[in-house]
Amino acid sequence: MRQDVVWQDAALAERFVREVRGGVPYGADQLAMMVRVIAAGGHPVRRFVDLGCGAGIVAQTLLASWPQAQAMLVDFSEPMLAQARLALSDVTPAPRFAVGDLADPGWVDAVRDGAPYDVVASSYAIHHLTDVRKRALYGEILALLAPGGTFVNVEHVASATPGVERMSDALFIDAQLAHQHAQGARSTRDEIAAAFVNRPDKAANILAPVETQCAWLRELGYVDVDCFFKVFELAVFGGRRV
Repeated sequence: MRQDVVWQDAALAERFVREVRGGVPYGADQLAMMVRVIAAGGHPVRRFVDLGCGAGIVAQTLLASWPQAQAMLVDFSEPMLAQARLALSDVTPAPRFAVGDLADPGWVDAVRDGAPYDVVASSYAIHHLTDVRKRALYGEILALLAPGGTFVNVEHVASATPGVERMSDALFIDAQLAHQHAQGARSTRDEIAAAFVNRPDKAANILAPVETQCAWLRELGYVDVDCFFKVFELAVFGGRRV
């Protein structure tokens, strides 16, 4: 049974947006690196896909740099798409939204009419897929990109060792503690740690090493492939279409 169906839960989606997303360690830095990588390509950004869009933070970030771009947001979670529609309700040109399950190659049908895209970007979505499906998805993304177009993935990746995983968990817990206290909550670190360990979406994570995923991109034909930013299990990686 798939574990990522938990993201169909409206309460979980709302809690993630309200309490968790803003406390992701180095979240702003990851998004800034995504923009830097895209801009460095020197390719105009006229159309882009926010893949597994969640509440639309990637689309918001890209539109801040390329306000005239046509945004296409895709997610399989209706509650998350509802959050994204609300967040982008005042944007012109109006973004497009589509229900699409990245676990199924049929998701491409929802975006094909807008291809080719100058950018396909994703944030904390693809790690829910099996490794076989991740690699296949990267191939589907490459086929949607315009020549010179960029794929960037802001992602949760596997730790090299259990010890590094413990360091990563501690960083996330401390960041959540600071974020929640800044919002006025008074939870203890132990309480936040317990919530983190027992979070309902944890079972949906299927993490792969960033080195392995970059190797897949190279094998598929992407160029300029690299991990551009990494702190423990938080990584920004991707490449370009020739």
